[in-house]
Amino acid sequence: MSETAKSWLWFVIDLVIVGVVVVLLDTFLIANHNVVGPSMEPNFMNNDRVLVWRHSKLERGDVVILHAPDGSMYIKRIIGMPGDTVRSKNDTMYVNGKKLSEPYLANYKEQQAANNDGLFTDNFSLNSLFHRKTVPKGEYFVMGDNRPISKDSRMIGFIPRGKIQGKVVWRYWPLNKMSVY
Repeated sequence: MSETAKSWLWFVIDLVIVGVVVVLLDTFLIANHNVVGPSMEPNFMNNDRVLVWRHSKLERGDVVILHAPDGSMYIKRIIGMPGDTVRSKNDTMYVNGKKLSEPYLANYKEQQAANNDGLFTDNFSLNSLFHRKTVPKGEYFVMGDNRPISKDSRMIGFIPRGKIQGKVVWRYWPLNKMSVY
């Protein structure tokens, strides 16, 4: 076999190895997603591209990609963990009776207040929505950052851990908004 043929053979072998590694990473460790819709604005915009780590420990405030009951993929923020109480009163979220700090909503709330559009987040409690006091074991209460229009746990219910594909760890597109989470 000539040197040129050997070089091409090794090139093809290298491409196959890279392809297998990429498929394995995408299948078991990371996922690539395109943000669709305005439910997480202004923090995530339509057509932002993100990478998701599939096997992260989930915490309150994490942004996650999930399989919604309608079969779609949603991007939402974890508000309630298993066992938590969650309620909203007068535009303030309370988790386990304590005010939840939500700095990621500051600009949106100010804009809404300036427009005198009423509450940014309607008043609710888990009891008023689901006739239960706490988030069930193994499930999460998620909400979009654009609360007035977000289709989230207030409408679709609690999200089982198995329906959460993973935690957003990196926005890589657009380049001027690239960030690590």
